[in-house]
Amino acid sequence: MIAISESAQGHFAKLLADQPEGTHIRVFVINPGTATAECGVSYCPPDAVEADDIQLEFTGFKAMVDEKSAPFLEDAEIDYVADQLGSQLTLKAPNAKMRKVADDAPLLERLDYVIQAEINPQLASHGGHIVLTELTDDGVAVIQFGGGCNGCSMVDVTLKDGIETQLLERFAGEITGVRDATEHEHGDHSYQ
Repeated sequence: MIAISESAQGHFAKLLADQPEGTHIRVFVINPGTATAECGVSYCPPDAVEADDIQLEFTGFKAMVDEKSAPFLEDAEIDYVADQLGSQLTLKAPNAKMRKVADDAPLLERLDYVIQAEINPQLASHGGHIVLTELTDDGVAVIQFGGGCNGCSMVDVTLKDGIETQLLERFAGEITGVRDATEHEHGDHSYQ
């Protein structure tokens, strides 16, 4: 579920050595499955362990994960890097904003997952996003652009060279194309 690098395990063990006996860490997601999802790590004293917590064993400590956060922490990674400039603890949880779907889930669910987990984070740097509105009988994924993408002069390039290429590669043999259903209106919101 969660991979914690050796350097991060050492860092946590060192921090926990100064805490009361039996204290471990808690890894959690606030607002899991939403656009505002945030991941965190905190101390977890013995009296804060819940009966339904998932307990993950690491070198010198345990990581507690609450039942609600668990599916959103699938494939999460925690790393600790120290260099001349200082140190940094990173937690990457690619499924925090949307629960990972099974490989055999319906095509619509798998498409939506890839859009939310991979494509929208790329578009977010331009203030944009897309929404899957339909999957036609002939396998065309119909999307709608929003935010800064609506009215952007590069939307056709983004659609054909970016989104469609990525989705056709990922879902080869399952979809035949991607079509934009957006009524593009240029405005102050558009990224240029």
